[in-house]
Amino acid sequence: MNDLELQLQEAVKNDARFKMIVTDGVFSMDGNVAPLKEICDLADKYESLVFIDECHATGFFGATGRGTEEYLNIPRERVHIINSTLGKALGGAAGGYTTGCKEIVDILRQRSRPYLFSNTLPPAVVAGASKALELITKDTSLPNKVAENTARFRNKMTALGFTISGDNHAISPVMLGDAKLASDFADLMLNEGIYVIGFSYPVVPKGKARIRVQISASHSSEDIDRCVAAFEKIGKQLKAI
Repeated sequence: MNDLELQLQEAVKNDARFKMIVTDGVFSMDGNVAPLKEICDLADKYESLVFIDECHATGFFGATGRGTEEYLNIPRERVHIINSTLGKALGGAAGGYTTGCKEIVDILRQRSRPYLFSNTLPPAVVAGASKALELITKDTSLPNKVAENTARFRNKMTALGFTISGDNHAISPVMLGDAKLASDFADLMLNEGIYVIGFSYPVVPKGKARIRVQISASHSSEDIDRCVAAFEKIGKQLKAI
């Protein structure tokens, strides 16, 4: 945050016409939530716009699945532009969207090259995403289930001695450190019927190899427990715990 403020001060000193802070709402490799309140406070102080990418929050994060703003109880008017995807929690298909005030949306429609030079979404994708939004708007049981499953997985894994990165998010990276260990661990997990991916450098920093677990509302409590049991078995086998 200190560096962000320095950059904003530099922009002011250079008489920048427009200032915009751009951030992920949730960072996908670590499951960390952006310090959005502090970002918005700086934006107010330096008259900056705030743009957040909500691809790893839309549809399931927050009490009703509305994303990082809702999770952190931040008034909607403090974030000026939200960019997100239809390809993850809202159906797993394709496409995305940008929301903001009418003036910003109008400019994007006229000037945004990815918008101008792309084909329209297939009707089936639009219908699927619309239905997904309808479901989570009417019933919060799916976002609630994600939160319950996430807490169950993180608590049980931590109790076994694993280090789980992130901030109570469904992206739950199991930190192992060594690249070969992460790769071997993931291969052995597949033998147990659990499909997880090992990530290492250059996707993540050296010494920060991990297995990136993604929790879903479709997982039952039994699924979560079976996954944890497999982690325990392989973890002891590879002396990771």
